Amino acid sequence: MKTITKSLLFIVVFMMYTVGIAQKSDPNIIIIYVDDLGYGDIGVNGAVGIKTPHVDALAKNGLNFTDAHSSSSTCTPSRYSLLTGSYAFRNNAAILEGDAPLIIDPNQETLPSMLQKAGYKTGVVGKWHLGLGRGKIDWNRRVAPGPKEVGFDYSFLIPATGDRTPCVFLENQEVVGLDLADPITVSYGTRIDGYPLGREHPELLKQHTDPYHQGAIINGISRIGYMNGGKEALWVDEEIPFVLSAKANSFIDDNKDDKFFLYFSLHDIHQPRIANIKFVESSTMGPRGDVIAQMDWCVGQITESLKKANLLDNTLIIFTSDNGPILDDGYLDYAIELVGDHKPAGPFRGTKYSVYEAGTRMPTIAHWPKRIKPGTSSALLSQVDLYATLADLINHKIDKGAAPDSENHLQAWLGETNKGREFLLEEAYTFGLRMGKWKYIQPKDQQIPKWLSDKFVDPGFKKEIQLFNLEEDPSESNNVYEKHPDIVKIMEKKMAKILKN
Repeated sequence: MKTITKSLLFIVVFMMYTVGIAQKSDPNIIIIYVDDLGYGDIGVNGAVGIKTPHVDALAKNGLNFTDAHSSSSTCTPSRYSLLTGSYAFRNNAAILEGDAPLIIDPNQETLPSMLQKAGYKTGVVGKWHLGLGRGKIDWNRRVAPGPKEVGFDYSFLIPATGDRTPCVFLENQEVVGLDLADPITVSYGTRIDGYPLGREHPELLKQHTDPYHQGAIINGISRIGYMNGGKEALWVDEEIPFVLSAKANSFIDDNKDDKFFLYFSLHDIHQPRIANIKFVESSTMGPRGDVIAQMDWCVGQITESLKKANLLDNTLIIFTSDNGPILDDGYLDYAIELVGDHKPAGPFRGTKYSVYEAGTRMPTIAHWPKRIKPGTSSALLSQVDLYATLADLINHKIDKGAAPDSENHLQAWLGETNKGREFLLEEAYTFGLRMGKWKYIQPKDQQIPKWLSDKFVDPGFKKEIQLFNLEEDPSESNNVYEKHPDIVKIMEKKMAKILKN
């Protein structure tokens, strides 16, 4: 009997040891998610007038992807797809106002909750813009549901965007530094008394804006929406990169003895582009170039923190962006006038909001010295696939019904093959579909919305089918659909199946 007991004890101890070894072998995972950064906005992809040494170092020592995509050409849909493994159109996910309810179902498995089940400590720091609460938010108490309810152990948030009220940080879903004697009220409809408005007091502004951004003035910048109260909790735009980087580094330090997942969602280079004095005139492109340098500094802070903790070699860092670049997007910061020879989208056509390639083809780098060999990959990849890919990486089974659109392309993300997706969906104000060198754009009988045309954006709306051979025509300037009816038929059929299912 004693022999049997000893044997059972040995088996239990051995199993616990084996599990422990497996857990330690899993990498830490950090997704650095930049806002509105174009394919050509980093040095390794040809940036002119701005240097990005920290991002370039990731590329030099990692894998630089030339055909990796966000799932959408706008921010909220891309973030939704990244965290849920589901195309945004399935939930009608669109750009949200600052008081919108949470659009992720707390009952569904998400990327962070999947990693939690696999033993990861999970954190999000930075821009959220996926909604909070259930509507009619009371900002003076804990706001729920939010990041915790969808799988994040820790959160430090910009609730929506830098150009929207409320202009306060939330830590673990409570406003940081709030004086309850000065409660916060926010409105996106009925006007409320409170902070002066940009449309009425232009003399108070650091940057002038389009009519859409002439709401509450906070820190000399007018925002979308109205706001009252919370004076002690207001952020200072020039300090945001330092605050976010410090919180991200604290999360790394707090969890260095565990395996962790950090979703570091930077505000830069989204408008309003307000660089700290440390970065002013660090480029030849004015504020937009300066905040690219600021973004690069934030990346350097993360890698330096990992080095100090001796974690860099076994941390998978995925650096990418939520959608394509935009120059004039609400604030007068001379982005168009000062762009010079720089090409934010590289050789590709389109911008943020556009179905053309630049709308979703993102600067994307995977860095993991322990596993990934330095190089370049042309694999066709989508951020929606990170869910299934990371699940396979850590050998974790996804819940039934979760991540319906996520495909496992682990070998491609690790640089072991150039074979990625057969078909890749691009969401904008219409739909695009990639198949190898071919790009199909679904026809849409619609006028360009005035707010888009005002921003000098070509969203790709056409009444006829568009088909491009990107191998010969990366700028999508020669529509060849009439010459290739067989390709059009294949892609129409696939598009219909994706949208139907």
